[in-house]
Amino acid sequence: MSDASQYDTDLDKNRANYTPLSPITFLERAAAVYPERVAQIHGEKRYSWAQTYERCRRLASALQQRGIGTDDTVALMLPNIPAMFEAHFAIPMAGGVIHALNIRLDADAIAFQLQHGGAHILITDREFSATVQAALALLETPPLVIDVDDVLAPGGELIGEVEYEDLLAGGDPQFNWQLPADEWQAIALGYTSGTTGNPKGVVTHHRGAYLNAVSNTLAWNMGAHPVYLWTLPMFHCNGWCFAWTIAALNGTSVCLRAVREDAIFNSIREHGVTHMCGAPIVMSLMANAPADLIAHIDHSINFMTAGAAPPPAILEGMAKLNIKVTHAYGLTEVYGPAVVCSWHDAWDELSMAEQAEMKSRQGVRYPMLEELLVVDPETMQPVPRDGETIGEIMFRGNIVMKGYLKNPAASEEAFAGGYFHSGDLAVCHADGYIEIKDRSKDIIISGGENISTIEIEKTLYRHPAILEAAVTAMPDEKWGETPCAFVTLHANAEASEQEIIDYCRANMARFKAPRKVVFGLLPKTSTGKIQKFELRERARQL
Repeated sequence: MSDASQYDTDLDKNRANYTPLSPITFLERAAAVYPERVAQIHGEKRYSWAQTYERCRRLASALQQRGIGTDDTVALMLPNIPAMFEAHFAIPMAGGVIHALNIRLDADAIAFQLQHGGAHILITDREFSATVQAALALLETPPLVIDVDDVLAPGGELIGEVEYEDLLAGGDPQFNWQLPADEWQAIALGYTSGTTGNPKGVVTHHRGAYLNAVSNTLAWNMGAHPVYLWTLPMFHCNGWCFAWTIAALNGTSVCLRAVREDAIFNSIREHGVTHMCGAPIVMSLMANAPADLIAHIDHSINFMTAGAAPPPAILEGMAKLNIKVTHAYGLTEVYGPAVVCSWHDAWDELSMAEQAEMKSRQGVRYPMLEELLVVDPETMQPVPRDGETIGEIMFRGNIVMKGYLKNPAASEEAFAGGYFHSGDLAVCHADGYIEIKDRSKDIIISGGENISTIEIEKTLYRHPAILEAAVTAMPDEKWGETPCAFVTLHANAEASEQEIIDYCRANMARFKAPRKVVFGLLPKTSTGKIQKFELRERARQL
């Protein structure tokens, strides 16, 4: 036998037969094939795909003029507005890396991420100017700041060097952007709260972004030209890759600065929205909306949710609105959703309660994910498909992150044994569908936001009256779950529940503060370790 394969000899990759995968190409194709079709809607503004492509080329050009090149980080402090959508194409077109900041974070957290991520430029909406200014004051070398003066912004001031539209005016509409030399090149940086106060920086690549954008279309059975309402923040895992998905399908993005029931239903009615994503709290908002808001909506809508399982009452309410709910699961490390509860036609015959039970399961792997397992983390062997044996959810494939920025030890731990370890505990049912049972790292998912219990505990321990503190999740009808603090006070010290809650709100992002404080001695093991499992059970009974 020959050492060299006949299929390798003189059959190398070349410009004619190989192109690095990147979601940037979806934008170029949309503008070429459907130039006049509406790509973006924001208030009274309408941008076609041709206009959007030109705006992105201008932005990419302007960023390069200001020194952005390969692997340079550009941070975004923006709500769901055109600038945020455009940045998801323009930054990688300039060779840079997208760093979308969570607009709900406090100044300390923003400053940490800007510093750790090495942001060269920050594009920020004036609504967040106070928080951004406080964050910049904490940095020795702050990034160049570009303002977005959105007409729908409720307040704030301009604090940057140049305004966004003026920046675009100075960019080249014919900018000759290039694909990455290697599809493994970083496209985005996103921070996950993990279990420590300082989050880990998740680095994703062009190849994964391209594949998961396509995977969204297959997993959700999306057709051409969807009208997508941005109820999901684009800062969450780059909008679960849906900015790129909508470009691939030549659809329309309907921007929404703030998630309010009136704005949601008015957008659905006015623009014929077909698809939307969000946490269960958004579904609750919609299912309990006043009758006058939901009137005269007579078309079907698809809603993808992730996080806590939707309660049966909410699913029933959504069904009455002719909204079909799809349950998904994922993490920042896997580009957002990577698991979906794929529906079977036979399940349509089940009762609403039985359907809710099916939809509560996280499901099966996304089409572009190579492997999804629930395994014993000690033996790395799959658990039985009995719906009872608990193991850890693990991923393998092209839609798994590159790793954690500047943290090789954490990356090595996350990839131990050749799989990405999610830290989420689940069972596997007989049909192969997985169902999360617990979170091994005590992350609280509240309204779609990840909240670290340790970060709250660190804040509590700074209160002068608190001797010991532990935080766990407490069920909440509106948010799914919220933080509950258990505290022991110093001898002779006094503090009220509201005082402690107010203290936390003043020293961290308000949404992370506990909603309930329970006073008393904390249960411990013989070695002095706090027994959180007992506290979780107590919180469930509150």
